[in-house]
Amino acid sequence: MKHTALATVLLAVTAAHAQDVPKIDPQHLSQDVKVLASDEFEGRGPNTAGEVKATEYIAKQFEAAGLKPGGDMVKGKRSWYQEVPLGRFEIKGPMTLKAQAGKDSIPFAQGEQIAVRAAMNGAKRVDFDKAPLVFVGYGVNAPERKWNDFKGMNLKGKLAVVLINDPDFETGEGDFGGKAMTYYGRWTYKYEEMARQGAIGTLIVHETAPASYGWATVKNSNTNTMYDIVRKDAAKAHAPMEAWIQRDVAADLFKRAGLDFEAAKKQAQTRDFKPMELKGVSLSAHYAVDTQVIKSKNVLGVREGATAPNETVIYSGHWDHLGVGEPDAKGDKIYNGAIDNGTGIAALLELARVYGKAPAPRRSVVFLAVTAEEKGLLGSEYYAANPVYPLATTVGMINMDALSPYGPTRNFTISGSAKLDLLDMLIAKFKAVDVVYMPDPHTEAGYFFRSDHFSMAKRGVPALSLDSGEDWIEGGLAAGKAAQEAYTEHNYHQPSDEWHAEWPFTGMARDLGVLYSLGRDLAESKAWPNWSSDSEFRAIRDQSAAKRAK
Repeated sequence: MKHTALATVLLAVTAAHAQDVPKIDPQHLSQDVKVLASDEFEGRGPNTAGEVKATEYIAKQFEAAGLKPGGDMVKGKRSWYQEVPLGRFEIKGPMTLKAQAGKDSIPFAQGEQIAVRAAMNGAKRVDFDKAPLVFVGYGVNAPERKWNDFKGMNLKGKLAVVLINDPDFETGEGDFGGKAMTYYGRWTYKYEEMARQGAIGTLIVHETAPASYGWATVKNSNTNTMYDIVRKDAAKAHAPMEAWIQRDVAADLFKRAGLDFEAAKKQAQTRDFKPMELKGVSLSAHYAVDTQVIKSKNVLGVREGATAPNETVIYSGHWDHLGVGEPDAKGDKIYNGAIDNGTGIAALLELARVYGKAPAPRRSVVFLAVTAEEKGLLGSEYYAANPVYPLATTVGMINMDALSPYGPTRNFTISGSAKLDLLDMLIAKFKAVDVVYMPDPHTEAGYFFRSDHFSMAKRGVPALSLDSGEDWIEGGLAAGKAAQEAYTEHNYHQPSDEWHAEWPFTGMARDLGVLYSLGRDLAESKAWPNWSSDSEFRAIRDQSAAKRAK
């Protein structure tokens, strides 16, 4: 995306007191990560003693930085917290899953042929017999692309069979960004859209390349306990059944219905595709679901704006990690989460200190530490669904997740691919310190949709998540990639993700100076950044334009 006129304007409005980037102290970053990732905080699991310690620590640091409480109203005053009720869902007891094709009865085993998520629509049981199957291609309803895979098909009482990723993933050319995944390709969209279409359930056909992971990941991620925000009408967001099915199993069902799976998939890659009923094929499912509500918290502090306090810029990061779990080979069972995401919260706290010392900006700046990212972006999803500060007048969100604790790099990137003014501005800011933008090399994996900024993005708020670069000034690309690969293999989501005294945090400090400068420009400006004209998030942002008009 070329540098836009709006971004040029925004970059030109830096106030005099924001032109000098303040010093970010690497030692502060190290100390905060050390505390948050200590065994005392027990891996910061939601709804645990570790949560209490983590959220209290964050609130105390916000207060010491000079912020005001920015959370829920309690007895007429804002608190430091936003209460986040979370639904917990688990399949209990015997589970019967069976396909019927003519006279043949075909049993499915949970985690083998099919991976069924515990129902999150509020039902205590899932019970249906011989529900018909309808192939709806990629399950996309995108008016701005003149694309509709449903063509008037009524899915009530039916199971929708849908492909993962976008219609142009395999060819690399088309209306959905080629190899780069749009939100229409993400599995979360598939489930949401089938619920909107009234289906009794969704069967996503798993194929490793378009999913970007194998069946083991599908099995491990979908057959355990599920979590969701507590919704006013959960049935609108979740059909009774949400599941994945093995590609070969699906192809066999197609064959039994007189259809060729590969031919049907090719047809689905065209705008003329029409839904296909799998005639004579049905599925029955019977199982109980244990549903509970647990409580957690987001933590919010605010540096109130001097002249436009009702307009807000948000910095965010998730405070939670995996808590206490299965022990590793050394017997360590505390998943400390130093890098993921002690670094993001340390960044949030240090930025709060910098803003607290600087003069009040024109607009308010909100510091948002969210819960339950590891459960599916649920803290940010709850905030976005129940915003303390209206989304229409939220200028943008800058998210920080799993930043590098090492030295400075020659490049930076963001989670996934996106086209928005914020990225143009960020590229220009880093260019000023001789750091170049490295586009996401794996856009087909949909990383843009896997971090907390996405909860705001899908509601139209311009948002991105910073990722550290890999081209180290000391050691080059080889050293940076080696460190990233070692972390992924040996420490990511393992008890060994612990703080180390030798981490310099100098690269992170440099990058936070850039994020401060970007956020300060946004907070001093009267302009409103937006998505590119062809972004799937542009239309929803434009719908609230009148609320930003002066």
